[in-house]
Amino acid sequence: MIIDIFLPLSLVFIMFTLGAGLTTKDFKNVLFEPKAFWLGIINQMIILPIVAFSIVSVIGLTNEMAVGMMILACCPGGVTSNMITKLAKGDTALSISYTAVASIVTVITLPLIVGFSMQYFMGSNAPTINIFSLGLTMFLITALPVSMGLYVNTKYHSIADVFTPIANKISTVLFIIIVAGALGSEWDTFISNLYTLGPAIIALIIIMLFVGYNSAQWLSISKKKAATIAIESSIQNATVGITIGNLILSQEIGLSILSLPSGVYGILMYLVCLPFVFWFLKQ
Repeated sequence: MIIDIFLPLSLVFIMFTLGAGLTTKDFKNVLFEPKAFWLGIINQMIILPIVAFSIVSVIGLTNEMAVGMMILACCPGGVTSNMITKLAKGDTALSISYTAVASIVTVITLPLIVGFSMQYFMGSNAPTINIFSLGLTMFLITALPVSMGLYVNTKYHSIADVFTPIANKISTVLFIIIVAGALGSEWDTFISNLYTLGPAIIALIIIMLFVGYNSAQWLSISKKKAATIAIESSIQNATVGITIGNLILSQEIGLSILSLPSGVYGILMYLVCLPFVFWFLKQ
């Protein structure tokens, strides 16, 4: 199917573009801001999946929707979190550091957590997946393109300077197409699950904004960095979620039902996060 080719290639392009906007200096926060950096990583890599698991268990989503939510919760952040952090006048360099590292770490964490979630929620109905193969796929469509983009920006900076602004606009268009495709291909399922899936996603974002901001405050981290941690803790890369969902359970027509939560999230994250940004700017 065309979609099975278009979706991964679009994600590769988006992640390459992300990498082309990075420099080796963006990783400096691992050393120079360890408390703020590792708090954000713990929130995103550990706390977020636990909160998502708790929400889907309490609300009672269908098995496929629950797995889709867990896929979303295991995704790295993306350029959206960097953009929202900049809008909130947070620590953009710290945000970029999260994005860069999380894009690599999730190559390991996503296959493991998703594999567990599929067995837990779907049981004998779960499609067979190879954890190693899924991890390799994650590496090929996320970590490798980011690394290649970083290499291009390091070795051919003048070319990257010209390429990145144009590529960012193309990436935005691709993101809109992918999210619209995820919703449109499962529209009936989306409507029938709207009153459970919508609140579940909104609750996930709000809780992680609260956890991210307040955990930073409890550790006496500056408000600027606290806002960054809150945004990074709650904003995921919906494109990765949609792509992985479709790779795990592809359909002859349209996108996988496992991709639907990420598609809905791709819209709701703006509606929920922007009020937080406006609130923070007034502080």
